Amino acid sequence: MTTDWLLPELDELTRPFWDACKRGQLQLQRCRTSGRLLHPPRWQSPWDPGNGEYGKLDWVTVCGRGTIWTKAVPHPPLLPPFSQFSPYNVIIVALEEDPRIRMIGNLVARPQAPINSVAPTEIEIGSAVRVVFEKISDDFHFPRWVLDTRENAEDSSHV
Repeated sequence: MTTDWLLPELDELTRPFWDACKRGQLQLQRCRTSGRLLHPPRWQSPWDPGNGEYGKLDWVTVCGRGTIWTKAVPHPPLLPPFSQFSPYNVIIVALEEDPRIRMIGNLVARPQAPINSVAPTEIEIGSAVRVVFEKISDDFHFPRWVLDTRENAEDSSHV
């Protein structure tokens, strides 16, 4: 378990997302009126027309699959917790349920592999991926991504 990562703030708004990650689930908010998904978490829906349910959001589990929309390679100077992994990849994933929802993460070779286990030059935009979770601390299990192939479909997504 990595303990020196920079961790996000855990508060009332973000706790449902992180609690779901601890359970090995990817959850997003959904507007009760429009049915649209939202990420990152918000206090109210920007698409609600203003009826009695104005701004109401529910947490829903999504399938955790998507496609690589783009990629990047962070360059020095890097924050100390990340410098030991350089070079590593950062990808943006367009989710299957709504490609307008994009999540930032890392493509890893397998669950629990380090963030530099896939060379940035090996990543192809448009590749199918699925979410896996890495325990960073007792409160945080970070979403990571692996290629969505038959070979790794049987791997555990959460350890």
